[in-house]
Amino acid sequence: MKNLKTIAIALLVAVSTIATAQTKKINVTKSTVNWVGKKVTGSHEGTVTIKEGSLIFKGKKLKGGTFTVDLSTITVTDLKAGQGKEKLEGHLKADDFFGTEKYPTSKLVFKTIADKGNGTYTVTADLTIKDVTSPVTFDLVVKANAATTTFKIDRTKFGIKFKSKNFFENLGDNVINDDFDVTVNLVF
Repeated sequence: MKNLKTIAIALLVAVSTIATAQTKKINVTKSTVNWVGKKVTGSHEGTVTIKEGSLIFKGKKLKGGTFTVDLSTITVTDLKAGQGKEKLEGHLKADDFFGTEKYPTSKLVFKTIADKGNGTYTVTADLTIKDVTSPVTFDLVVKANAATTTFKIDRTKFGIKFKSKNFFENLGDNVINDDFDVTVNLVF
């Protein structure tokens, strides 16, 4: 009887927790992901489209989240057609980089969330690119129906080693930085 009472209380707590959690779907047409990749002789920037995602709140506090990016939509925005734009986009989609034919998506799944106050959270998430998962940590600022963050991704942790000085010698000024910057603006 005591065990039955304990189970009943646990179920009530679980149901009330689930009932108060609210999943907010990411508006993929209004949300953006911008990237900047740097090399010794300059940099390139562009965008990639969010395929789907959601953030989970309990009351007004962030409790979870996940989103998937469609890597086949990677676009270079600092070059124009005929100036190498198509060539660079093709190379980023090729196996040297993201291999989008075999790995068309990338996924980010929140694992731990620390509330820093004023709508700012430190999030540690599992990032999966090319079927390799590695943790990333970033601050996410949530205001009204939007969330924003900027963080670095070390591409070599996902097997993307093209022109990395950590894996190839004598590259001279052809080195491409291992880290690239990502700025995410989520609208929900």
